[in-house]
Amino acid sequence: MADDLCFFIKDMLIVRPPVKNSLVLRISLLAFVMVCGVFMCSIGLKQISNFTKAGFIDIKVVDKPCEVPNVEKWERPYVHFPNPTTFNRAECACNPVRYFVISSTQRSGSGWFETLLNSHMNVSSNGEIFSVKPRRTNMSTIVDTLDKIYNLDWLTSASKNECTAAVGLKWMLNQGLMQNHEAIVEYFKAKGVSMIFLFRRNLLRRRISILANAYDQSAKPLNGKHKSHVHSHDEAKILASYKPTINTTLLIPELKQADNMVKQALEYFNSTRHIILYYEDIIKNHTVLEDVQRFLRIPQMELKSRQVKIHKGPLREQVENWDDIKKVLNGTLYESFLHEDYKVS
Repeated sequence: MADDLCFFIKDMLIVRPPVKNSLVLRISLLAFVMVCGVFMCSIGLKQISNFTKAGFIDIKVVDKPCEVPNVEKWERPYVHFPNPTTFNRAECACNPVRYFVISSTQRSGSGWFETLLNSHMNVSSNGEIFSVKPRRTNMSTIVDTLDKIYNLDWLTSASKNECTAAVGLKWMLNQGLMQNHEAIVEYFKAKGVSMIFLFRRNLLRRRISILANAYDQSAKPLNGKHKSHVHSHDEAKILASYKPTINTTLLIPELKQADNMVKQALEYFNSTRHIILYYEDIIKNHTVLEDVQRFLRIPQMELKSRQVKIHKGPLREQVENWDDIKKVLNGTLYESFLHEDYKVS
């Protein structure tokens, strides 16, 4: 028994060292495999990284350009596909857009005319943008403003959906347009902007409207509010009840100044693509609005405005000193203003 125990102990002593060596060997082998695995993984990742750099970083996605519609060669500079930053035009991205500006003088019907244009489902005219002086401080601020408008990034109540076909603004001649005419002409030519001139034939009627509007600004007869335009016949009747007295000494110089400004504007911007409209012609013949839609290359629609005309009656009923005005204008270049009139339904 003692011999057997001794033999067992001897066996144990003899066998244990190989077990210990085997464990060390296994650990060493496992460590070697792990090191090899890490090495192989690092090589693989490096190859993937190199492949990515070589295969993907230099790839550039180029959008397919929109096709210019079938128009004459001269008209192509006036066809645009703006890419606004404030929204996505989506399926309308390749719908062509025309750029325009309504150039006019105060109290010439431009506000009414703009509401007519904005009644078209594909037209966005953004109002008298440059009535705010900081926007017309210099050509840099003017260009920044125009770029936003024509890129469809100027959002107002007049902004339409993505399928706008014509976008523009109303710009009075005395709001930086004449002072910067050379640079603005170059901008309009480079950007393909069309001009819509709107004036009054009867400058005497315009003068009366200016004086009446000035009175409304100070007196505010409509519940303490000034309104250059109204949407009800009752409001129009209240405003029309005021009859200004015209300074006849200054009347002819003022008419001459207004006439010269219009002539000078047409001379300055003669090289642009433009159309000349007169308020009286639109009142008498609404087919003029069809000419405007053809000019802008937009679908023909019936254009409507909610504005109500304020001064409807004959001129002699709209001023206090009509007889004095007649004496001053008779025999002058402006005598026709005493007789030219129109009927408003």
